[in-house]
Amino acid sequence: MPIVIAVVVAVVVLGAIVFFASRRSKGDAPVAPKGTVSEESGRLRPVVAEFHVISGAARVHFEVPLPPTGADQVLSELLGREAVEVVREKRHTLPLGDLERVVALGRRGSEWVEVATIGLETPGELPPPMLPELIPHSLHREFDPFAGLMDLPAAAPQAPARVSGERLEGLTLRLPAQAQAALRALGIDPAHADGPSTVLALMRAAGYQVSETTPGSYRADRAGQATFVRVVGHRPGEYPELDEAEIRRFVIDFGSSGCSRGVLLSEKWAPFEIHERERRDSRVRFVTRERLQAFADALTLG
Repeated sequence: MPIVIAVVVAVVVLGAIVFFASRRSKGDAPVAPKGTVSEESGRLRPVVAEFHVISGAARVHFEVPLPPTGADQVLSELLGREAVEVVREKRHTLPLGDLERVVALGRRGSEWVEVATIGLETPGELPPPMLPELIPHSLHREFDPFAGLMDLPAAAPQAPARVSGERLEGLTLRLPAQAQAALRALGIDPAHADGPSTVLALMRAAGYQVSETTPGSYRADRAGQATFVRVVGHRPGEYPELDEAEIRRFVIDFGSSGCSRGVLLSEKWAPFEIHERERRDSRVRFVTRERLQAFADALTLG
């Protein structure tokens, strides 16, 4: 009998592991960024995959997904300038006196593609740092895109216009070139990332220190303000409206998080219940399908 019980327990545990793994693989977990943002300078740091000095050229390979049409001027400038900073960090350990140019490369599929070349007027002498600011006001402590979010009018959406059967079409946010370059520098292709993944990455680019606390839950810190962030994904076959149980769970978890405000991100549509929740507690906001674009604008346009 003990052997039978042990087998049953093992099967139950294995089933639970598979269940939760499948939940995360079907879109509950946002795309994890590969790059980072410096907490001190706000500088985007794309991941360096390779570094070589060949025939007077320092070639810096970044794990940055390039669009099919190639890098635009904003992305080219960002990676070119970042490549110079990578070389600057290595100049004390590598003989770079004969260096004539710095070349930045990104990925298109499995191939490396050159996106920028910066020639040096004097061999071995690097130009001064000139990294562009991609997210306006991101280094200003008073910049708080969440403040605008918390003041969003709680206008109820029109149900007939938003629900078509039980299908939820993919959502692509409209982003300026600077914001798209920031996402790519973090290793995220904005053409294939879902809304919550895009917003979380934009928060990082805007100076928020974002850390995952539990699967699907995050803490975002900036200028002494802590925000609890919950991501609710959508899986094929699910009803396209945010479930009441998810709303209650978010409110309860926010209350025990120790954060001063809470935001739920989801590509699902919002039920009318959220407006009453927001009216009763001004510290919480539900950034559902109707509001994702507005929040992305607040983050990228300042």
